[in-house]
Amino acid sequence: MDFWNILVLSLETAVGPIAAVYVLAAIGLNMHFGYTGLLNFGQVGFMLVGAYGVGIGVGTYGLSLWTAVLLSIACATVLALLLGIPTLRLRADYLAITTIAVAEAGRLIYRAEFARPLTGGVYGRQSLAEGFYAANPIPSGRYGLLGMDFTENQLWLMVVTWGLVALALALTASLMHSPWGRVIKGIREDEDAVRSLGKDVFVYKTQSLVLGGVLGGLGGAMLAINQQNITPDQFMPQVTFYLWAMLLLGGAARTFGAVLGPMVLWFLLTAFDETLRALVSADLLPFVDGSDIGALRHAFVGLALVLLIVYRPQGLIGDRKEMLVNVK
Repeated sequence: MDFWNILVLSLETAVGPIAAVYVLAAIGLNMHFGYTGLLNFGQVGFMLVGAYGVGIGVGTYGLSLWTAVLLSIACATVLALLLGIPTLRLRADYLAITTIAVAEAGRLIYRAEFARPLTGGVYGRQSLAEGFYAANPIPSGRYGLLGMDFTENQLWLMVVTWGLVALALALTASLMHSPWGRVIKGIREDEDAVRSLGKDVFVYKTQSLVLGGVLGGLGGAMLAINQQNITPDQFMPQVTFYLWAMLLLGGAARTFGAVLGPMVLWFLLTAFDETLRALVSADLLPFVDGSDIGALRHAFVGLALVLLIVYRPQGLIGDRKEMLVNVK
């Protein structure tokens, strides 16, 4: 078994563009749950509309990619308002039920036959990132570090996506250290107390839901650019499950918790996946078929999340007090 190759592949995944996409979405989820205490179980829905903002803008209407990204942001904002206005005045569990239902309903609508002229139906949209890579200023070639190897296009995508992550982190940190952020954290702890001080809790919750949703939408847009194609079935409910696992692993309500969690989990997932494949190829696991590895990977995430909740519910760099949210 080539342990060095497994380590390199795992590192490439942990710092690659797909990890950065999940970091963006996890920062949005951290804004919802970690800072505000909103139980959003449908973050994948924001990624869906963000990805299809690019897919429909470029693939259906032939807009420029940059205009399509703005469309993604607008779609995520509208979705957040549609979710928040009827539910944020109620108990938190209504938001949880609504978000998971709307995310799955959106996926089914986007893949429906009647939506095919707009979304491509089950076939989705292709050839979405030509404008992005045409603007690549990095010279052609391969670039490596510590055994990792990236093409100029992969490196360009990483620069842009991790740059968005840096901007999102800077925005989140500045907001959380502002009066607005103190109100948001107060809502998480006891929204009745915040309301008694004359603050409009509904408005603050809506603002948080929109901001986190836009970050999720940007994550979806960058996912579409990374793959250069999208289909609705990429946005299954388990994507939100992964995001929750990543956020809890890193530490909710910590600025870098939403960065560390996705990177560590993608590293572990890739290492687990590659190790299993190597063992199966060497006939050391005769009872495991290659087609079972995907299911085993999901089981590994579930087991890791259970162990995390039992032994370290605050995550790697979190604070146990941050998990005591008000869900009334």
